[in-house]
Amino acid sequence: MSHASEISDGACDHVTEFRLVRADCTWSRQTADRERGEGRLSDARIYESSSEDGVTWTVVSPIVFTYRVIQCESLLDASNDTLLFGHISSPTELQALKNNSKAMKRFIVIDETVNDLYGSQVAAYFGARGVTYKILSLPTTEENKSMTLVTRILEEVHKFGIDRRTEPIIAIGGGVCLDITGLAASLYRRRTPYIRVPTTLLAYIDASVGAKTGVNFANGKNKLGSYIPPMAAFLDRSFLCTLPRRHISNGMAEMLKMALMKHRGLFELLEKDGRHLLDSSFQPSGRMPENMHTDAASVSTRLAIETMLEELAPNLWEDDLDRLVDFGHIISPELEMKILPALLHGEAVNIDMAFMVYVAHERGFLTEEEKRRIIVCMRSLDLPVWHSDCTLDLVQKSLTERLQHSGGFLRMPLPTALGKAKIFNDIEESIMCQAFKKWCDEQCETTMKTE
Repeated sequence: MSHASEISDGACDHVTEFRLVRADCTWSRQTADRERGEGRLSDARIYESSSEDGVTWTVVSPIVFTYRVIQCESLLDASNDTLLFGHISSPTELQALKNNSKAMKRFIVIDETVNDLYGSQVAAYFGARGVTYKILSLPTTEENKSMTLVTRILEEVHKFGIDRRTEPIIAIGGGVCLDITGLAASLYRRRTPYIRVPTTLLAYIDASVGAKTGVNFANGKNKLGSYIPPMAAFLDRSFLCTLPRRHISNGMAEMLKMALMKHRGLFELLEKDGRHLLDSSFQPSGRMPENMHTDAASVSTRLAIETMLEELAPNLWEDDLDRLVDFGHIISPELEMKILPALLHGEAVNIDMAFMVYVAHERGFLTEEEKRRIIVCMRSLDLPVWHSDCTLDLVQKSLTERLQHSGGFLRMPLPTALGKAKIFNDIEESIMCQAFKKWCDEQCETTMKTE
């Protein structure tokens, strides 16, 4: 069906489609049936219709974002061009920038803990490359994830001064830092390009590869935000070596999410090697395999990113609310905000996933053995599978909230086998209650025994 037929609702006598062509610095309308002359044709269209009430113009303007996700090594080595030029895909543009005698400028937002660890290396990198830079260190924690920090970034960017087309803002830190900086960039002069450099495993496989930015508001997680992807995300696993063990485990929850939803092989890899990955912080061992890209750390992170991108790329703006990546995000936002900062994001997500595994089992989607394997795998990754504050009232409140904000459908992703999943809108309350009771009875008892 054409846009013209979609726009016409029977009340209009006629709908005319216009193409837009640029010649001599001017855009002009041309009817679709007119032979195209010289000039650049836009993908946009204008549809004009008339009725007794007047004239209506409907604009259809496709917006395309192109961004790169680059796994690399030694990102802060002064000989590595990635941090300065990795976001540029055009060879012509890249060469022009390198040949430009004008000094480059970069504004860097960095988490204050990361700054203590890597700030001197970041400064040395830009100093060695002759870049004029400003490093803004901020306490980017979940408790501080608010418009206050966004405004602070905007004030400092404004004072420093950057070219909003050629001098991207760089965010270095965990997911909170990337989200806050991305939102600030999307607001400054309506949209300024930015780059993400994740330093946590959670951000490495989740926040860094999507389009979301946001801050908490009115006691709600990420209630304010935008869908503006970065120009690029640069992924260097060496940052993970200084990450506390709990934060490695925290990131593995999102990795496990993608395994349960989409990739049985990734789940089996986490079953077999997950504990070693946790112990080693995803760093290479002393004896590398013949192909360094076939080790468990490389394979697991690559599969997590690829499966995430498969789900995000066709639906960056979440026009389709049926999203497998929402698994683990049904009750976890409410739980996480309720007991902040007791749980990290991935920990709350895993508690949500553990409960939903019980729901899937109660509906007959998972066997008892599959349920057991999943829970055992979660525990082997040091992930919590139950929490006393995750009450039935909280579950029901979360489901009601989701129903209100999901177009009147529950839209619940559930595993239907190891590495396979579907979206369900018909999970009965009785099933949820039965699953909740079994989950609490089994996991509460096990948790108390291990404490």
